Amino acid sequence: MNSSRFSISLHILTLLDDAKGMLVSSEYLAGSININPVLVRKEIMNLRKHGFVDSKEGKGGGSFLAKNASDINLGEVYKAVNNNNILGQSKNQPNPKCPIGKQINQHLNTLYSDAEKALIENLSNQTLADFALRFK
Repeated sequence: MNSSRFSISLHILTLLDDAKGMLVSSEYLAGSININPVLVRKEIMNLRKHGFVDSKEGKGGGSFLAKNASDINLGEVYKAVNNNNILGQSKNQPNPKCPIGKQINQHLNTLYSDAEKALIENLSNQTLADFALRFK
């Protein structure tokens, strides 16, 4: 995966599940993930937009799961945070006169799409509750 957004989001969600509804600060989450709290807040905003997390702002505020961990599908989380192709994107323009070059991007896109569909299908068979059990 080219982006760390899925792993950061899954880390956040797992910590929030472990908190059992208590408010968790972005500073605490950032300390566990070992990243800047600004990056945590950015991911929390996205997770909130997709209905996974809710937050209370201000002093003593924090975040919590907006729904039960067993109702959070990891495939849905992946789709909510993914913003680029799983295997990357070729930036070069192959030679259009080459029999391979003129077709390579089309076939790579199909290959990448199939791989991503398989990943999402695998993730969709797991919930946050399933994943969180690994830490108990």
